[in-house]
Amino acid sequence: MTVNILRFCLIVLVLLGGFSLLGGSLFWHMLGFDEGLQITGRAQPVTNADAVPWTAYGGDPGGMRYADVHDITAANVDSLEVAWIHQTGALDDRGDAARRSSFQVTPIMVEDSLVFCTQFNDVIALSPETGEEKWRFDARLDSTLQPANGFTCRGVSYWRDASSPEGFCGTRILTGTIDARVIALDAKSGKPCPDFGENGEVKIVPETELVWPGEFQITSAPAIAGDLVIVGSAISDNLRVLAPAGTVRAFDVRSGELIWEFDPVPRSPADPAHGSWDIDLDMFPGHANVWSTMSVDPQRGLVFLPTSSSSPDFYGGLRPGDNRYTSSVVALEAATGKVIWDFQTVHHDVWDYDVPAQPGLYSVTRSGVTVDVVAQVAKTGLVFVLDRETGIPVLAVEERPVPQGGMPGEKLSPTQPFPSITPPVVPNQLSEDDAFGLTYWDRQSCKRQIAGARSEGLFTPPDEQGTILYPFTGGGANWGSAAFDPTRNLMVVNMSNVAHLVTLVSPEADADGILSHEAEFAPMTGAPYGMTRELLMSPLGLPCTPPPWGVLAGVDLDSGKIVWRTKFGSVRRFAGGLDSELGMVNLGGPMITASGLVFIGATADDYLRAFDVETGEELWRADLPASAHATPMSYKWQGREYIVIAAGGHKDTGLPLGDSIVAFALESTAD
Repeated sequence: MTVNILRFCLIVLVLLGGFSLLGGSLFWHMLGFDEGLQITGRAQPVTNADAVPWTAYGGDPGGMRYADVHDITAANVDSLEVAWIHQTGALDDRGDAARRSSFQVTPIMVEDSLVFCTQFNDVIALSPETGEEKWRFDARLDSTLQPANGFTCRGVSYWRDASSPEGFCGTRILTGTIDARVIALDAKSGKPCPDFGENGEVKIVPETELVWPGEFQITSAPAIAGDLVIVGSAISDNLRVLAPAGTVRAFDVRSGELIWEFDPVPRSPADPAHGSWDIDLDMFPGHANVWSTMSVDPQRGLVFLPTSSSSPDFYGGLRPGDNRYTSSVVALEAATGKVIWDFQTVHHDVWDYDVPAQPGLYSVTRSGVTVDVVAQVAKTGLVFVLDRETGIPVLAVEERPVPQGGMPGEKLSPTQPFPSITPPVVPNQLSEDDAFGLTYWDRQSCKRQIAGARSEGLFTPPDEQGTILYPFTGGGANWGSAAFDPTRNLMVVNMSNVAHLVTLVSPEADADGILSHEAEFAPMTGAPYGMTRELLMSPLGLPCTPPPWGVLAGVDLDSGKIVWRTKFGSVRRFAGGLDSELGMVNLGGPMITASGLVFIGATADDYLRAFDVETGEELWRADLPASAHATPMSYKWQGREYIVIAAGGHKDTGLPLGDSIVAFALESTAD
């Protein structure tokens, strides 16, 4: 009876509020979410004595996303107000390119400035107190590139010369670009460092000729390890089997000289992972790239790579074997690029379940002993916690049988790794009885779609019938990554809870004639199949999966238990202004403060929210100029604590885009 009443109320809300989800269904089509050495990249002192800086994309080189600030608390968070807004002007005069952009950046706080990149790779420094522009670097990016992953830049990185930091380029901002350049700028002035490459930049030329210039790009902040700047790449996933290699490159941060390269496809027979590929890898120049953010352990001299699946995503018959190093966390010796250990989250990945998030380098207290771990959140909704020195699971992982019966030529892994203790953060089983719909007819449509496809749970192989991937290829978790509270052993992560329908088709198929006009088509040239991919949706434009469609969860990394989980996101931008909390697909990440607050944007409802880190209770929300598909950061300056978020929207929401950096703070007590 209660369910029927709730359904009736939702229908009334839809009718009264003009639930125009069909017009806003592009939001649900966010497919790109589509990622012994002494390190000097840790937090450095700034001029203001009481400043609490944020000197790396994830707050620190290990991506903890934790700010040691205490002034904004659960008791006063309701008093937060906008301190300043800076509009970058990045979308001005960009034409159609502006509509293909996403503002995903998290600023860093270095050299008395907030520094960040725009969607088009310009680098800007702002006053941390007023948001006024201090300097700007024009990256001269060609707006006609049409990059496969759109125009975005998630962050910049900072390097400090320990021997002479006060001279020109003694501190540097490093950034990668959509057109595959690595750029070094003087952190104080924004001027190019002339000794780095050619006039401050190094151009990366892939080993394989590109089909078009936008096939290969850099979207995430570089890793800084000692005097090295390390970059990966984002590559068009399903265009072709013989895609550009996903090589990770380390350059000398002073000169731009290439120091080492690491290809996640282990082509040398001497590599211990080579035998996990039952193929002559000289004949397979495909990729398993690192498109998301890497992490660095300064004390151990290690860099941790989140690798992708191998090309193409949905058919692996041409790359038999477990394909080690793909869809894995790979720990390298930062000075040399030598593999120290690797842990594979998906064997022989044919689901696009690559590792999307920055590996979290956390110190967990277990029975009074501090254990340094790598915590990896996954698109599958799973959480892996590994020993940082060995890669051996700290929280047990077991191999479980998974569905079989792939397409001819496919050799699936009979088992996949699952955490033994921590359950999935979002569901991964979908049956006809689970189908959601606001009306009887809506639900019946979803039931028919589920019944007509293969849906045998996580890791059901793609085929010509159509396979339900649940969670969808955007996660679960994505590049927004997780945040960690070291005082509570608590990791906080946001995840999405919707499904994809993936179908293998003829490589020559006409995309306009397959399944529906909403289906994405990719030829996977060189494979016997192409693919279509579409979100599993009802006629009203709602997901067929039961809500909440977005969740925020707290996971105890000592016990492995999920201590709280809450629905996350409102449908107000798609429901005539009605603020119904059904949860939303989300893209962006959380940040935690020492006072026990979790701040997060990530949803398309234009809110920045604050939650209680211990309970998951929402404490505060504020309107933003546009949706914030980015991760917030925090710092303290001149005695005042700030929370900062990029609010510029995402190209796939179908909603207005923007260019705002917004800072919140408590009312100033200064005279």
